[in-house]
Amino acid sequence: MSASRLAERVARESYGRLLALLAARTRDVAAAEDALAEAFAAALTAWPRVGAPDNPEAWLFAAAKRKLIDAARRAQTAAQSEAEIVRGMEEIEEMAARDIPDRRLGLMFACAHPAIEESLRTPLMLQAVLGFSAERIAAAFLVEPKAMGQRLVRAKKKIKEAGVGFDVPGPEAWPARMSAVLDAVYAAFASGWSDPMGGDPERSGLTEEAIWLGRVLVSQAPQVAEGLGLLALMLHLDARRPARRDAEGRFVPLDQQDVALWRRDLIEEAEETLRRASRLGEPGRYQLEAAIQSAHASRAWRGSPDWDAIVLLYQALTELTGSPVALLNAAAAIAQRDGAEAGYDAAEAASARFPVLRDYQPYWALLADLCAKLGRKEAARVAYDEAMAREQDGAVVAFLKARRDAL
Repeated sequence: MSASRLAERVARESYGRLLALLAARTRDVAAAEDALAEAFAAALTAWPRVGAPDNPEAWLFAAAKRKLIDAARRAQTAAQSEAEIVRGMEEIEEMAARDIPDRRLGLMFACAHPAIEESLRTPLMLQAVLGFSAERIAAAFLVEPKAMGQRLVRAKKKIKEAGVGFDVPGPEAWPARMSAVLDAVYAAFASGWSDPMGGDPERSGLTEEAIWLGRVLVSQAPQVAEGLGLLALMLHLDARRPARRDAEGRFVPLDQQDVALWRRDLIEEAEETLRRASRLGEPGRYQLEAAIQSAHASRAWRGSPDWDAIVLLYQALTELTGSPVALLNAAAAIAQRDGAEAGYDAAEAASARFPVLRDYQPYWALLADLCAKLGRKEAARVAYDEAMAREQDGAVVAFLKARRDAL
């Protein structure tokens, strides 16, 4: 393996672990990032000349540690503070000599700390744990690169100034803090999920990276049921990615997807992960959502989804979260199970309970489909127009237009 390929692999597998380790003592994420970047640059120069080390991760850690100490000296750090940095790094190096500890979960908690602005938790996690550039993060979240860079700098400064720890907090802090970590990981997944063809190079691979984060989370917190639930949800959704568009790039709704294109390996992993979560006896939002996707996945071997289960699960999700989207999805499932009239009544009841649904594209798309099935062509045309006006994905707009024209 070439030096550059090896560096890329180690960066993918070890970046977050090394950064968490380097920043654990100083709480200075920016300085740790700079030191690690210099270490990787040094590796690309040294490894082709003298050969790759037996333990690339330890080599990079040692190089970054030296860079961090040198930077502290150049900044004329007070002798006591510099000594503390050196001592801390030596302690960590002693541990690393045996087996580099994995502190990525602590880094995730730091990124999702209440002191960090909520909208920045996901971008900060993508940069700190996965090493994403500010430019790539900005493109993925439709923000100007300069603005995103400035926000990330402020967030890292906040971590340092607020004394945010990189240790995993005690169990009493987990309910609130873990929820923020899970939501940040899922936000990364959702950003990539909205680009099903991978046409946006900045969002391409975000779903895969979010699943990577989910696996890190589960490996470090295997008793957190919602972490397992989130991983199961992402795996189920990602399993269907090859079937979401046809060969010409046209949108394919879930009930028309070719199940032969679904990735069975991801479905099987999702099912096992969800079973592990259920054995912990702590149901939550992500587990319910994963169970819904599991009921959809049953079409691959039953021939049809388990609509009874899907209706019940969406109703339970609505009760748990108060989500209008969950109630609307329950209406769509009722339409599949009990017919278009029952589904239409349920959708109208959902919009009466949550008027905000009338600004939501899937509400109008569902209404259009149900009106078309009920023979209410003019109402269907109006609903299709409303749905198209609220949709940004060109493939979905084309799908809706074709349905409207078919009336």
